[in-house]
Amino acid sequence: MTKKQFSVTGMSCASCAVSVETILSSREGVSRASVSFPNHSVQVEYTPEKITPQQMKAALQDIGYDLLVDESEEGREKLEAIQKEELMRLRRRTLAAIVLSAPLVVVGMFFMDLPYVNYWMWLLASPVVLWLGRGFFINAWKQALHRRANMDTLVALSTGISYIFSVFNTLFPSYWHKRGLHAHVYFEASAVVVAFILLGKLLEERAKARTSSAIRKLMGLQPKTVAIVREDGTVMNIPLTQVSMGDVLLVRPGERIPVDGRITEGNSYVDESMISGEPIAVAKVAGERVFAGTINQKGSFRFVAEKVGGETLLSHIIRMVQEAQSSKAPVQKLVDKLAGIFVPVVIGLALLSFILWWALGGDHGVTYGILSMVTVLVIACPCALGLATPTAIMVGVGKGAEQGILIRDAENLERAYKVSDLVLDKTGTITEGRPVVTEILWVGAGERDILSLRHILFSLEQASEHPLAAAVVEKLKNEAHPEKIVNIESLTGRGVRGQYEGRVYLVGNRQLLEEQGIVLASGIHQWAAEKRAAAQTVVFFADERTVLAGIAIEDSIRPSAGAAITALQKAGITVHMLTGDNPQTAAAVAAKVGIVSFQAEVLPDGKSEFVRQLQQEGKTVAMAGDGINDSQALAQADVSIAMGTGSDIALDVAGITLLSDDLTRVPAAIKLSKATVSAIRQNLFWAFIYNLVGIPVAAGLLYPINGFLLNPMIAGGAMALSSVSVVSNSLRLKLKRI
Repeated sequence: MTKKQFSVTGMSCASCAVSVETILSSREGVSRASVSFPNHSVQVEYTPEKITPQQMKAALQDIGYDLLVDESEEGREKLEAIQKEELMRLRRRTLAAIVLSAPLVVVGMFFMDLPYVNYWMWLLASPVVLWLGRGFFINAWKQALHRRANMDTLVALSTGISYIFSVFNTLFPSYWHKRGLHAHVYFEASAVVVAFILLGKLLEERAKARTSSAIRKLMGLQPKTVAIVREDGTVMNIPLTQVSMGDVLLVRPGERIPVDGRITEGNSYVDESMISGEPIAVAKVAGERVFAGTINQKGSFRFVAEKVGGETLLSHIIRMVQEAQSSKAPVQKLVDKLAGIFVPVVIGLALLSFILWWALGGDHGVTYGILSMVTVLVIACPCALGLATPTAIMVGVGKGAEQGILIRDAENLERAYKVSDLVLDKTGTITEGRPVVTEILWVGAGERDILSLRHILFSLEQASEHPLAAAVVEKLKNEAHPEKIVNIESLTGRGVRGQYEGRVYLVGNRQLLEEQGIVLASGIHQWAAEKRAAAQTVVFFADERTVLAGIAIEDSIRPSAGAAITALQKAGITVHMLTGDNPQTAAAVAAKVGIVSFQAEVLPDGKSEFVRQLQQEGKTVAMAGDGINDSQALAQADVSIAMGTGSDIALDVAGITLLSDDLTRVPAAIKLSKATVSAIRQNLFWAFIYNLVGIPVAAGLLYPINGFLLNPMIAGGAMALSSVSVVSNSLRLKLKRI
């Protein structure tokens, strides 16, 4: 299966999005199609052997839409040009419609007694309805050919009926005069409805463009050209697309880094805020990694390209944000079903209102019936419903990306607000994840023996893959050299064991000593207790009979941990800490950051079991870890949060990835989820209320009570306003502080 995102042109409302989804999903070889109406895009999962993008394109062209399948740089530029031209064309059509409709309104209000006034109004209305509004009729006809209906159908029916009715009354007024009725015309209504809907679409498109500004910002981080260093030492500029892995590139002060790589020469400070959300520039020296899209500040350096094109971290982020913005929240699936049946239901209600007016309206029943039918068709628009959820999702995901919070899909964004319990891994999440040796206490050995034992300890720890072993190796690398250790055995969760010159040596925790029957002397026992009370981990170096040394290792707590945990607890979220470390160290760390619930000496499967137990109690559980060694618990959790790695694995595994190691991003992500879900609910409420109230009023429900009959012009304005208000409410998320 291949997953790709394509741009779709020709969609005018939520019903269009449902039509595109239905057509693509029905094709053999397509397993799933998800359309984002605000983004004018579709994400398709398909089997390339069974269907090609060109075949999907042809299927959509049959019903009046188009799929842009060119994924090259030229294709993206072509798409931007098409979108810009469409916006300019819409602006010109809207302006022309307003200019021609304004005198129609004035004439209709004040000068209806002028001679030949109906013909003058016919002359002004015709270009608005038949030329500027022709797109509605063309699209409605294409939909009708495939037995479908959308917003264009409603607009075409409403303006077409009112226009034809007015033309008939202008040419044959005697038909009504013979029946003692006045031959009313509604040219101004048909023209003003077109003008209002075009204006609404223009405002809507401009507002929707702002919802996807995060993607454009991210894409703008990629420079067009790069400076490549040739083998002879010369430097020349080439297009970014021509860079290959292994190329040596030069970055000067103030330039954006073009691809991911590792510095080979020079040093500088790099602003990585665009990716991590951290405002402070990071010092970079030879051997350090740099990422595409970040800004070099002071020095210049050379680096070797390690990831290019779609493999860079920035490309991963762009792809993830695009996919998240196109994904559907669970509530959206229900809204899509409603949008799919909405237009046929509205047409039925409009016909019903006409029939009731005709039967019960007396002398003016036909005229009022046509007026109410037109008004119902105008005011009922599925756009507000269709825009309610995806615009909020787009803005929420985009704002998260700008803050270094990557959200995999809408479902994770919607689910995060329900979180009642958060499980935190200690190492690398609450703590820095970079343990350092603070002290080595040698027991009962002279200087000469210590020197020899130091080499053995160094060699044993070199053979271990544990992070704590790496800290010991780092401490001893300038003081010891490797010895030939044989029969090395890694003891999971306890330590490492090996032989040197016929004697067994081991490095590990208290549990390993007890298994070997080794007893701690009182002096080192007290020393170890003091270190654990200070939140340090103690490991022991021993032979088969006695402890030779105690090693104190500290993993400092992140500066942001305390504030983040306090913020989570204030939000009503219970925070739990799990660690494989010993109980004393776990208790000390938990006390420092204000966590009450914690468990020590927990193995990876124990973490996932702890999450499962909370879920069985009815809790919604989030798990924050490093995305790799916590993968079992992350997969079990309702919401998985990968902390501060920015690695490909974290991007692929976690529902939410935090690109910085700042723990305050966790409550920020949950706060963002709550704000987004709140915006979705507000949008859906107003969209439903608008239609529930608007349609009965448009049908004439108030006429028997107070004689009020809604004018189609006002209905057109209200319809346009409903869509714009929903998008504007979503855009308020940009102003939220998280």
